[in-house]
Formats: sequence, structure tokens, C-alpha cells
Amino acid sequence: MMSTNEVLDHHLQSFAARSIDGLLADYSPDSVFFTPNGTLIGLNAIQPLFEALVQEFAQPDSSFTMLHRSVEGDCAYILWTAETRDNSYELAADTFLVRNGKIAMQSFAAKVRPKH
Repeated sequence: MMSTNEVLDHHLQSFAARSIDGLLADYSPDSVFFTPNGTLIGLNAIQPLFEALVQEFAQPDSSFTMLHRSVEGDCAYILWTAETRDNSYELAADTFLVRNGKIAMQSFAAKVRPKH
């Protein structure tokens, strides 16, 4: 079974590779994902979010900068910034709870400035 650190590594590598299948493989079937727009429960609810993010970050000149990463036991936290053609992610944070080698819970919050 993968450790929290290994799950986070895989998750970040899958995002960098724009692999929706890789991203979804990190979650359990009943994962809970808290977003500013509401709570997503299960893979079918989480998939459209990643499809939209992968499409946005696949645009030319997109960038992602990790500012901070912490892993303690079954919890992980990342703080980051990013630029895409459409948005400036001025500051963003994700918190993860990993159980049995899968993300059981994630929360996401960001200050996003649309460019258009």
C-alpha cells in the first residue's frame, strides 16, 4: 500500500502529465472533495473537475509553482500558485487525507483572478 507521500507524489505527477486516469486512480470510490463551489462525493462527481483543470492547464504557457508541501502521517498539505491562459491562481491550497493508499478526503481553496 502506498504511503501518503507516495500518493501525493503520484497525484502531482499525474497532474503534470495531464492524466485524468492517473488522477482518479488516487481516490477511493467514496472520496469526498470539498471545493468553494460545493462538495463532490465519489469518482463520478470528481472526474468533471479534473477534466476541466487538465484542459485549462494543458493550454500553452501554463505554469504551476509549488510553494510549500507538508506530509504528516495520513495528512498532506500543498500551497501553490499557477498561471493559465484564462486564470491567475494567486494563492491555492489543497489538504489531503489518505487512507489505505487512496485519497479519502481533499479540500481545495484558491484566490483565482480571471484574466478576461
